[in-house]
This record gives sequence, C-alpha cells and structure tokens, in this order.
Amino acid sequence: MYRLDQTKVPVCDALRRVRDSGMVHFDVPGHKGGRGNKALRDFFGSDCIRSDMNSMKALDNLCHPVSVIREAEELAADAFGAAYAFLMVGGASSCVEAMVMTACKAGEKIIMPRNVHRSAINALVICGAVPVYVDPGVNRRLGIPLGMSVEGVKKAIEENPDAKAVLVNNPTYYGVCSDLPAIIKLAHEHGMLVLCDEAHGTHFYFSDLLPPGGMQLGADMAACSMHKTGGSFTQSAFLLCGEGVNPGYVRQIINLTQTTSGSYLLLCSLDMARRNLALNGAAMMERTIEQADYAREEINALGGYYAFGSEIIDGEYCCAFDVTKLSVHTRDIGLAGVEVYDLLRDEYDIQLEFGDIGNFLAIVTAGDRNLEIERLISALSEIKRLYSGDLTGMLDHEYINPLVEMTPQAAFYSEKVSLPIEESAGRISTESVMCYPPGIPILAPGERITKEILQYIAYAKEKGCFMTGTEDMNISRINVVR
Repeated sequence: MYRLDQTKVPVCDALRRVRDSGMVHFDVPGHKGGRGNKALRDFFGSDCIRSDMNSMKALDNLCHPVSVIREAEELAADAFGAAYAFLMVGGASSCVEAMVMTACKAGEKIIMPRNVHRSAINALVICGAVPVYVDPGVNRRLGIPLGMSVEGVKKAIEENPDAKAVLVNNPTYYGVCSDLPAIIKLAHEHGMLVLCDEAHGTHFYFSDLLPPGGMQLGADMAACSMHKTGGSFTQSAFLLCGEGVNPGYVRQIINLTQTTSGSYLLLCSLDMARRNLALNGAAMMERTIEQADYAREEINALGGYYAFGSEIIDGEYCCAFDVTKLSVHTRDIGLAGVEVYDLLRDEYDIQLEFGDIGNFLAIVTAGDRNLEIERLISALSEIKRLYSGDLTGMLDHEYINPLVEMTPQAAFYSEKVSLPIEESAGRISTESVMCYPPGIPILAPGERITKEILQYIAYAKEKGCFMTGTEDMNISRINVVR
C-alpha cells in the first residue's frame, strides 16, 4: 500500500537522541529543559520539557528541511497519497492561507463557497485575491449550509473563466461533502487548481468506509488538521500538494507567515500521529464509525433530537456524508444547539466541539470509550426532560446569503468609522463577525450589513454563542466603510 516504511518516525528519533545525549545547551528555549522554570517542568513532566528544543543541525529546520523533517514530510506524503507534504505548526488555518496565497496573487479570482472558515477570508485580506462566492445549498429542516453544487461551480467558472482556483470544503463542519470528483474534473478542464479545506477530513484518507480525500481524487492542494481527528497535538497540521504544484514556491509562501521556531513537540506529534494512522487507521475509523452510529441511533430514540447522517444526502448539495460526525439538531426540543452545549458543559461536565443556534457537534474518535458515549446519551435524555421548551421565537436557519460590495482586502484597509452594531444596517463592514467555533463568518469584510444579519447576531449573542472577529471585544460596535 505504501512505498515507504511507515513505521519510521524520524523527527521523534532524532529528538530522542539529542534529548538523551547529555548535550549542554547554550541555545533557546531559555527554560533549559525545565531547570529555569521548575513549575513548568512539574506541570508538563520532565521528558516533555526536555523535548522542547529549537532547530539545530541534528534536528533539521522547518523553514528549510534537508534531513529528518524532510524525511518526515516524505513519509506524510506517502501516507496520504500526495506528491508533497509540509509539516505545519499553525494548524489548518495556516494551511488554508498558504493554499490561497499559492494559487492567487492580488487581483486574481478564486471560486469558493461562502461558508468557508475565517482563515480563507483572512488569506484574501492578506494577498488581495478576489472571492467569487458560490452560495451553498441549505437543508431547510436543519437550517444548515451544505456544499456547493456542481452546477453552481460550473456557473461561477463560466462567468469567471479567469479564476485561478476553486476551494472546496471536504467536509463541512457538519460532515457534508460536495461532489468533489465532479468539481475537480470541471475545474481542471478550465485550467484551475482545486484546493481542499480538509480541516475536518484528515481521517478520510485511512478508510474505505468514508468519503475519499482530495489527494485521492486528484485535487492540487489539501489542508489537513491532524489534531482534530488525526491524533496529533493541537495546532499541528499537514499541507498536502499534488504533482502539478511547485513545492519550492509553496514553501516560500508558507515561510512568509510561519514561525522560524517551529515547536518540536508539535512536529513529533505529527510524526507519531501519521505513523499511527498509516498502521492502524482503518481499524480506528471502523471503531469510530461504530461508536458514532450507535450514538446516533440512541439519541434519535430519545425523541425530539435529530442526530442526522447519510439520509441528508441529496445528490446535489450533499453528495456524501462523514458518518464519524455526531451532528445533532436540537431546535425541536425548544433549545438552541449552543444552549444544549452550555448545559452539557456546566451541568454534566461534558465538553462538545461546538453548538450553534440549531445544532451541536460532538467529535467522536477511536479514543472515546463506551462509557463516555452512554454518559452523553444519558445527559441528553435528562436535558430534554428538564429543559425542553417551545419553538416560539427561535431562528430556524444558520446561513444568510451575503451581499458582497467590496473585496475583503479593500474593505479591511479602507477608511472606516465605528458604529453601534444595531445602527449599522445598510453599511459595508470592514471586519468579520462570527461564532467560534466553527469560525465561519456571519459577516465578512466587504459585505453589506442587513437587518437579517443583525437579527442573527443579536440572537446568537442572546443564546450564548461565543462571538469574535470585531475590533470591539464586546461585539457591541462594528467598523464600517466611511
């Protein structure tokens, strides 16, 4: 299956050799293996702190790898079926930004769904590329955005034949996949790159029971957030590239923004997580699917909740579904998803991935135990019994079609004025507003503020969604174009 020996962990082996060699360190980090900060050592453990080192000849250099990091990248590319792979210490956000900035220069167009992660919008602000948004479909029962239809992408390509790339979510936060094979074929026929935001699809590459990953289908670049479902440390990721992408140029783009002091704790975790997936991924995904399927069945049996799955596939806006995602609609019990999220955390010591106005998402992996799945089901049963309400006054949709008036970069850097947010209807925003997680902007720079958007923001704040994006930390004021 693999060309290379996937049992190898070159970065980890090199780090262990240096850590255990007795080497005297007159380099950074300044804690000197924990001796300079004993509280840090006691909290994290001696081996962990002693493994926190900076680049040196024996450990290679993330910005210009020629030895052990280079070998780790080759192993990662082999494991994911890519031509090239880059170890990233800025999460999938840095991968998405690197993809967009590789594909597009200032003034060049990129086709993308509007329900992209904030990192894609941020990349547009940084590099000056021009978005061509394709509105995703919407599941009316759930109120959630789906994927891009092939017809929607085709229309965008026909109207913008000079676009350089198409960015696709594979999958969305909720587990929805577009018709990626057809979109790749269509884009390539028109000389456009295909960029896959697979922040929530790392596990796709290691099981035939799941939708395929972008590299397996011939996409040009993919952002894989290994820490989410791949088992590495938070903030670590892989950026994958196909044969048609110049890896030297991609590394130059990465190095525009990535730290020159990459954490070896993160790099080691990538090395070890890649090995684990390559050797055990199929069994891990089978176990994960069994757990998620069982939880879906039991939650739906409670009544009121709707743990949705592959039945939402419609062949147009949702062409595959990630069955490891435990996405649950809560509106029918009179509670917003974020309200259930808060109750689970505050009353039952259960932390979910996120809750929005109609749904919540629980991340299930092979690391979960039966006891924890049962605890979640039991808590949801109690919440329904104790806290159910009626639907009066509840919003029923997550996605609002944007009114794009300016490019994100032009709006972000324009002359601006700060207004009370409730007085901003009709103005053009210079900043984003979003609930985090998932970090998909309700409003992005360059978009006109409408009464519907303001109603949504006010409702989300009332329900307890964590709002972010604006200069004003309280989200009570917003900057608009002067």
